[in-house]
Amino acid sequence: MLVAPVRPAARNRDWPRPPACLPAGQLGIPPDNARVTVAGLVILRQRPGTAKGVIFVTLEDETGIVNVVVWRKIYERFRRAVISGRLLRITGRMQRAHSVTHVIAEEVEDISGLLDVLVRGEESPSTAD
Repeated sequence: MLVAPVRPAARNRDWPRPPACLPAGQLGIPPDNARVTVAGLVILRQRPGTAKGVIFVTLEDETGIVNVVVWRKIYERFRRAVISGRLLRITGRMQRAHSVTHVIAEEVEDISGLLDVLVRGEESPSTAD
């Protein structure tokens, strides 16, 4: 669907896959605390009152789901993308605890425009050679 392993020679030709994104199915490969970039459709946003401003986002790609933790400071910086993005690219640190893997967000990018490109069947200028 939207992400694939990065192959240096083909990185920008893997349209419509966002370049340089790790598929959810490969999140077991990087070590704990590794910096990774993932992308997927937003299937869930949670902001529990007991979480002290933390937002939990669940992304889905064709290989599985990615649990993302967005701390208050990052949320404030990328608020619009976190709240309204339908397709997000998240860069952050891997965190594993009790057999659960999370990406702790450092950067959030709304790439929902790629969904429109998919519908039209055209190549996005940002991913063209």
